[in-house]
Amino acid sequence: MYKKEKKNWLKHLDFTILDIISLQLAFIVAYVFRLGWSLPYSSEPYERLAVVLFLIDICVVFFFEPYNGILRRGNFQEMHSCITFSTTIFVGLLMYEVATKQTEIYSRKIIFLYWALSMVFVYIGRLGLKYLIRWRMTVGKNLSVMVLVTASQYAKAALEEFAHLPYRDFYISGVVVVDEPMKGKMIYGVPVVANADDFYEYLLTNVVDEVFINGNTIESSQALANELLELGITVHFNLVHMNALAPNKVIEHYGNYMVLTSSMKIASPRQLFIKRLMDIIGSIIGLIACGIAYVIFAPIIKKQSPGPVFFSQTRVGKNGRKFKLYKFRSMNVNAEAEKEALMEQNKMRGLMFKMEDDPRIFPVGKFIRKYSIDELPQFFNVLRGDMSLVGTRPPTLEEFEHYQIHHKARLGIKPGITGMWQVSGRSDITDFEEVVALDTHYISQWSLALDLKILVKTFQVVLTGEGSE
Repeated sequence: MYKKEKKNWLKHLDFTILDIISLQLAFIVAYVFRLGWSLPYSSEPYERLAVVLFLIDICVVFFFEPYNGILRRGNFQEMHSCITFSTTIFVGLLMYEVATKQTEIYSRKIIFLYWALSMVFVYIGRLGLKYLIRWRMTVGKNLSVMVLVTASQYAKAALEEFAHLPYRDFYISGVVVVDEPMKGKMIYGVPVVANADDFYEYLLTNVVDEVFINGNTIESSQALANELLELGITVHFNLVHMNALAPNKVIEHYGNYMVLTSSMKIASPRQLFIKRLMDIIGSIIGLIACGIAYVIFAPIIKKQSPGPVFFSQTRVGKNGRKFKLYKFRSMNVNAEAEKEALMEQNKMRGLMFKMEDDPRIFPVGKFIRKYSIDELPQFFNVLRGDMSLVGTRPPTLEEFEHYQIHHKARLGIKPGITGMWQVSGRSDITDFEEVVALDTHYISQWSLALDLKILVKTFQVVLTGEGSE
């Protein structure tokens, strides 16, 4: 899944919140300077004015969009923008006082001092946040991992273009040169990680979120893009027509390149914000339930199968990221070692293991697995951001090592505690290819409504214990 570039007033929510705080601080300092050491919120008229100030700020942000191009502005441009922004809000405050006939209630010195301070505080705050954003980008935190696929003659120019971008939400981890054997060499400080022959092998064994195709022929770019989309990887390429196999398209700018970006699913910032908010709220509730379950089941687990209460295992998440997944232990401590001897009884065709009456599961383990109580510690993974409430089942390292090319498509989104497979009668599905088909269908058709539908159905499945392993 690819996060579409923000086009609405929520694009710079961080700057919006920062400006609200800066304006309130300016208001507090002006009040203290004039009336002494007390907060304006302790006085009913000034408390009301603080609320009005907040509402005017929201209206200015919504209607005037003061953050358009904010990351590209120089310091003097930003100063002009801050003066305009603060003055607009100041005029709004004056209009409110006149309209409500309250000009005699408020101190003019406080109002005008607030105006002067607001320009300074907003300007300093914005410069500080932009510096922080630049710093986060230089250390590569929370950036998408991009691979550049190009011909040798275009590689250096493209890398140089990207390197000089002051703000970007990606970093180039490697270059794939398609017309010369340059693997192992460096171009503009970036390693050549693959040639045309072993590119797909590199994708299967490394974290890659996005691929930028540049300088290839139209035909080769189209063919490569279509294959990459089937892997769940987001594709960008420079001025190339996309065919019907790329239904989710958006035109974007990467540096001075105009690209047509396509992915299995393009989500809006608002959709992803709400999904993450749902994850945070859901994980907090889930961890409370996990605490209650621990008090009840931990002593029983210890008694029936001496060993740790929790089971942790390295799993593979979005686009190959590895993380530790946590569960209540429902099997013997040496269950993984015993698995090899039970492979003949595996009822799944493909890369997953599942069998009826698994002898490794101790008595209470069967109960907690039937009602999915063993999954409760995974809410910690959701809170950390490794997983989501709804997604795809995260594979084990052993499963992932045997993935074919098309299996990787199911890793195009964060793994989830529940998902399409879990609510589609998981005990009745015995073919891994069916799991892949359900997961890729979920990703391509994803919506908040679909997540809610799966969550509701999950509650039904958990309460009845149907479809349990």
